[in-house]
Amino acid sequence: MPTLSSQLIAHFIALDVELLATRARLQARTDSAALHDLRIVVRRLRSRLRPLRGLPGIETLEEVAAELGHLSTPLRDLEVLIAELERRGQSQAAAARRQVLELGCARLLGETALVRLEHGLAQLPGLLRESQRQGLLKGWRRKVHHRLVRLQHRLEKTLADPEHDRHRLRLRVKRVRYAAEVWPEQLVVPMAALKAAQSALGDWHDRLVWCQHAAEERDLQPCLEHWQHELAAAEVVADAALLALRQALERID
Repeated sequence: MPTLSSQLIAHFIALDVELLATRARLQARTDSAALHDLRIVVRRLRSRLRPLRGLPGIETLEEVAAELGHLSTPLRDLEVLIAELERRGQSQAAAARRQVLELGCARLLGETALVRLEHGLAQLPGLLRESQRQGLLKGWRRKVHHRLVRLQHRLEKTLADPEHDRHRLRLRVKRVRYAAEVWPEQLVVPMAALKAAQSALGDWHDRLVWCQHAAEERDLQPCLEHWQHELAAAEVVADAALLALRQALERID
């Protein structure tokens, strides 16, 4: 069996290549999926790093990745809103926000967090090799497994709460989904139910954000009533998806 360090190094090198590629695509601004894909790479990186907390360099890199994710979130929300406006024929409102998005993406590419993330990710293989030589990785497969199981149990506990908050559940569903994708040998979950819940919660979140914008931005007012109806429907769909996820998780326990 390959050593843990060799497996991790291979994964982190692949993520490094993906990060550089998506940054280049975002810089070229010819690819409408570049920002979304950059965020996916960062999310996978954070999911790979989180169970490794305590190893040299991990927590610093995780903090930088979290910062980049935080900086890119409003840009992605804006990008999704623009697509919705274009779909609904609100071309003037979409065009005005397109300019803001372009400026925001340019600023994101110049953020020190992105530079630090690329540098830290490039340095990580060396740190992992040194950790292996010093015996610091001994017992880490078991430790990773226990941490991932706790992550799943936190989701299950939140799902069982009758007063659960959809915002918190959305984050926990995403964490478990991406953790299961990057650590498939350590965490077995009902992936179809997870993806369905994440998608339903994403639809609900989008419409909630749009309604909040429309309450403050006059040119979005023509869409507000429609979005309010969609928000109400999305809540029902999301709750049904969460119930299905809870039942699916109970079946594998």
